[in-house]
Amino acid sequence: MGAQPLELPEEALSALLAGQRFGALATNGAGGPPQLSTVVYTWDPRPRVVRISTVADRLTVRRLHKDARCALYVASDDFGSYAVAEGEAELSPVSDRPGDEVGLELLAMQPSFGDAGGELAFLHRMVADRRLVVRIRVRRLYGTLLPMPS
Repeated sequence: MGAQPLELPEEALSALLAGQRFGALATNGAGGPPQLSTVVYTWDPRPRVVRISTVADRLTVRRLHKDARCALYVASDDFGSYAVAEGEAELSPVSDRPGDEVGLELLAMQPSFGDAGGELAFLHRMVADRRLVVRIRVRRLYGTLLPMPS
């Protein structure tokens, strides 16, 4: 019998979430199978909040309106460890005016543009795309370090 998976402590799980940008978001269907979506996210460890930018008309958003329970799965680069952040999603309003509160939250999720023109173009694009923020307030965070075959 080989080495067993090791449960990761909270600090390691938080570091894994902070070190990645892509994950798989699982939402619940009405009586159907779960839906998985690849998402780009940010992790805020102090309040334990995952933020995801998405478009208002996506299936993920419709599912979260019906059932806010969801989970984000994130793996390390070598897939030797993973973290799962479970919670209930809170959906922001759609950004409807460049520079509105939602647009500024979306802007804060991005790397710096370095100039005001790039930021303004981004804020206009968020309105045109009908973007919103999915905030997952993480209730449960778990994951493991998997033994690597030798």
